[in-house]
Amino acid sequence: MASLDMQGAYDLSNAKINELITESAEGNYALGIINQKTNKFVVKYVGRSETDLNARLKQHVGRYPKFKFSYAASPKAAFEKVCQNYHDFGGSKKLLNHVHPTRPADVDWKCPCCNTFD
Repeated sequence: MASLDMQGAYDLSNAKINELITESAEGNYALGIINQKTNKFVVKYVGRSETDLNARLKQHVGRYPKFKFSYAASPKAAFEKVCQNYHDFGGSKKLLNHVHPTRPADVDWKCPCCNTFD
């Protein structure tokens, strides 16, 4: 079974983001809803920030009710995790991510799950 390996689910609000994400650091996130029947988090979108997770999450306030997050050890680690999450949770067929996560223009990192960047 796929796992995000993230903290949450929390209300997606500026106040909650400021309370929880106190470091200006890279990280990953998942946005979604709580299934009313199972009371479980349903992933709708996955993303990352290579510099400031707090600021990036605030760009999504009002679009989704809940979020999960984790800090990343490096920008490359954040990239690899968002790729893994994207594939684990169905890619563009099941998520609202319309395309595979991109990589920064100045690096040659590979997706750990597919040949998108070969």
